[in-house]
Amino acid sequence: MQNILQKSGGALLALMLLTGTAAAQKRAGGKAQQSQWIHINTSGQLEYKTTPRGDRIMDFSYAGYKGGGVRLPEVREVITLYPVAGDNAPNIQKAIDSAATLPLADGFRGAVVLASGSFPCEQTITLRSSGIVLRGSGPASKIIMTGKPHVAIRVEAPVQTTLSGGKALITDVYLPSGTDRISVADVTGFEVGDGVMITKPVTPEWVRFMGMDTLVRDGKKQTWITGELSVERTIKAINGNTITVDVPLTDNYDAVFIKPGATVQKIIKTGGVQNAGVERLLIEAPEQSVTISQGHHSAIRTRGLTDGWIREVQIRNTVNSIGIGGKRITVTGVDIRHTVPTIGAAKPADLSADGAQLLFDRCFIHGDNVFFLATGAKVSGPIVLLNCTFTGNGWIQPHQRWATGLLIDDCKVPDGGIDFMNRGQMGSGHGWAIGWAVAWNCQAMSYLNQQPPGAYNWVIGSAGEKQQRAMPFNREPLLPEGIYDAHGTPVAPRSLYLAQLKDRLGDAVLKAIGYTSIFNTD
Repeated sequence: MQNILQKSGGALLALMLLTGTAAAQKRAGGKAQQSQWIHINTSGQLEYKTTPRGDRIMDFSYAGYKGGGVRLPEVREVITLYPVAGDNAPNIQKAIDSAATLPLADGFRGAVVLASGSFPCEQTITLRSSGIVLRGSGPASKIIMTGKPHVAIRVEAPVQTTLSGGKALITDVYLPSGTDRISVADVTGFEVGDGVMITKPVTPEWVRFMGMDTLVRDGKKQTWITGELSVERTIKAINGNTITVDVPLTDNYDAVFIKPGATVQKIIKTGGVQNAGVERLLIEAPEQSVTISQGHHSAIRTRGLTDGWIREVQIRNTVNSIGIGGKRITVTGVDIRHTVPTIGAAKPADLSADGAQLLFDRCFIHGDNVFFLATGAKVSGPIVLLNCTFTGNGWIQPHQRWATGLLIDDCKVPDGGIDFMNRGQMGSGHGWAIGWAVAWNCQAMSYLNQQPPGAYNWVIGSAGEKQQRAMPFNREPLLPEGIYDAHGTPVAPRSLYLAQLKDRLGDAVLKAIGYTSIFNTD
């Protein structure tokens, strides 16, 4: 731990100096610059610039528990556990399974609370029923990972998605990224409140347009994406043959490249876990100087979770620490630290985003040779990193095969980088990893901001060195840069996510998630 503090101390001091400089500029009457892409107009509302085809920076405010702007609940305690000799995992699991038999009240059954003390665990603890919270009594409640490599806590249950009715063909010649309105050939069978799947085929024409048809590594052809790209939404309104959905689209839909065309189809979802959380405890693993292909201890995994959270959890020395799959999930106040780095060229991800409407808020990571955040294949956001600080030799780097809709908002990566990039042949053909991503008022040592064909990435109001590179393993050509706006100069508002949240739901929602202003997130 002492080594961590020594290594991170210089970076934290630098951040304090940068923060102090900004405060001094404010006291001296300095005024933040306005972004040309989003600014607050004279009516106090956000105003957006669009591309020639109508794309815009999306409204990211739908990320988080219950769709953003909702206070995390304090769930009543139903069972308290104290440490026992030996492996505590069976005892904790038994308590969770017992709580699962309780009736739901306002969506919750209750919290299983770990008292102060050390709880050695050789096995995974699983929350598989809705309405249950696993809570510690603060960091004095320690889950000590022992035994063979495993995941400390899983929150998961299988989800069944059933297609219902026929597919309605989307008739828009071009649907811009950021829109919430879709024109279809026939709205018969659709009603307000229906869940729908919006799907576009991955065609050879689009793969060729993206330059992803020639990936070769070690003499072998690499496949970037096949099949379909699908997102789930809920119908909010129907007007004629136009459907309005609850969350804007994170990607564009260009009929030229997706023949025979994109479709909308009603879906019915069952199963999964709703209203569940892990909070206020410490998870500690032994030091693991391993490659990611070796067995290792990980902290928390969610899958099939809707409306959940991870709150104020401290994590020590896990690898691939938190993996989030599901929808409308908040991860807040998480503190991850490593005393030794992982080894090898392939890096683990301390935060892995594999779901939609995910908010990572006020998180801290210290570690070397890591991805602080990575995204999975075909992930459609919105995904938001808000007011996070990551120190050590690592990167925020969307990772593989076309994720869309990522916001890095008021985050600090003083020793590493923020990369919106084409990963090319890396990882068996990760290729273009991200489109429609934004870094807003960030501080990083470096940025690699590349612009995919037919899409945009933005770095706005951020400070750090701009880099330009070819696709990995190539010397040329240098790939086109994404958009840099007001580089080196902060823009107003300080937080885009909070400003969009306020714009959509009003001032009160900021307090609900622990903020007071869109201009000051300290």
